[in-house]
Amino acid sequence: MPLPVMPGTRVEDLARALIDIPSVSGDEAAIADAVEAALRASGHLDVTRLGNAIVARTLLGRAERVIIAGHLDTVPIQDNIPSKLSDDGTAVIGRGAVDMKAGVAVHLALAVELAAPARDVTWVFYDNEEVEASRSGLGRIVRERPDLLVGDFAILGEPTSAVIEGGCNGTLRCEVTLHGTAAHSARAWKGINAIHLAAPLLTALSAYEAASVEVDGLVYREGLNAVGVAGGIAGNVVPDACTVTINYRFAPGHDVSEAKERVIAFIDAAYEGADVSRDVAWTDESSAARPGLDAPLAQEFVSAVAATGADAPRAKLGWTDVARLGELGIPAVNYGPGDPELAHASGDAERCPIADIHACHAALAAWLTA
Repeated sequence: MPLPVMPGTRVEDLARALIDIPSVSGDEAAIADAVEAALRASGHLDVTRLGNAIVARTLLGRAERVIIAGHLDTVPIQDNIPSKLSDDGTAVIGRGAVDMKAGVAVHLALAVELAAPARDVTWVFYDNEEVEASRSGLGRIVRERPDLLVGDFAILGEPTSAVIEGGCNGTLRCEVTLHGTAAHSARAWKGINAIHLAAPLLTALSAYEAASVEVDGLVYREGLNAVGVAGGIAGNVVPDACTVTINYRFAPGHDVSEAKERVIAFIDAAYEGADVSRDVAWTDESSAARPGLDAPLAQEFVSAVAATGADAPRAKLGWTDVARLGELGIPAVNYGPGDPELAHASGDAERCPIADIHACHAALAAWLTA
């Protein structure tokens, strides 16, 4: 069924239509087909499809080009499709309402509406954002067609409650494996319990006080946490191995190598003076991104958003794909409808205020046509 993308269509209705197309990560073909059809029907866009990612560009020869991107996939459905309105009619409810089909609706509506924006626009709709980075549709575009991602400034439509959130924290994940000696639990003194060896590390992590780091005027809160513990093979065996998985969220003031050094130093400090055999394996790493608000285009966008009555820009505390864009040398910010704390919620809890949808549509339209 065609998406309701035409002059006069309410963007919240388009958001509901997008929600009603299930698109759990890895199953985005149907929604990609619908978005591609709407973009091609507009007639003023150059459209390229790479798998289930679509890139649509204006080719007007403007002096500036901006990238506006959003992902099509969602986390698994939890009794929240089909979409509906809240009882008071002020919010759209359903899987992806916050993360981030309301934002995609704003982008798709503007892509079709704005045939002659004041600056050229590259609209990006991509798959597989909610899963491991290796599957990312945006990453695929970066690898296969980097020429499609040339721009002076970028906006990622992650939910921000219609407030600009600059940059993002980086993230690292590692597995710390502690090595003991196996023994029968009836003769535990014959072995070394690897799970018990994890105690100093877990105690240090529990006592860790997250740092707040100011970068270019925005304050990022870091985090260092155990996110998994695995060990033991049977109820009567003293385990000879235990693995603690650690996640470090670090501010843009550090690159990945510096962040790794900080984690290693933390682990070493937890075992200072103790003869504990251990090794560290890195399982995931993504760079942080600086706020990106010092670019002239960013300043103009800040003014356009301020005109909607939004709060001043703040730091993005999680990791987002602005980091990928930053690695390409493109200053980028997060800006989209919906409270990020309601993303991925079950049942009726994932809901996006219609006022946010209208505010984002108005700010982006004003900025793109100014």
